[in-house]
Amino acid sequence: MGGGGEKIPGVYMGWWGSLGSQPQKGVVSYALAANRQRPLAGTLNAAIFNSFRRFRNQVLWVAPPFIIAYVTMGWAIEKNEYLNSKAGRLAEGGAEE
Repeated sequence: MGGGGEKIPGVYMGWWGSLGSQPQKGVVSYALAANRQRPLAGTLNAAIFNSFRRFRNQVLWVAPPFIIAYVTMGWAIEKNEYLNSKAGRLAEGGAEE
């Protein structure tokens, strides 16, 4: 096992990676060229269905407050316009000083 002789302190054993042991054999590595990979495969299809699923799950949490705010703002604008009109001043304000 190992090999390369006896390890004695102060004796040069070689550079990093060749520390006096037998070279490894039978190690195989595989790689795929960058232009052969498909990193975005299926993202458009997944994005459409994932967006629909997320929208469907969140719409009942988000929509009611916006609807309430929209209706309230409509009522407030209408009330403000009425109070600042001639009829509204006479009805609500009474006589001015």
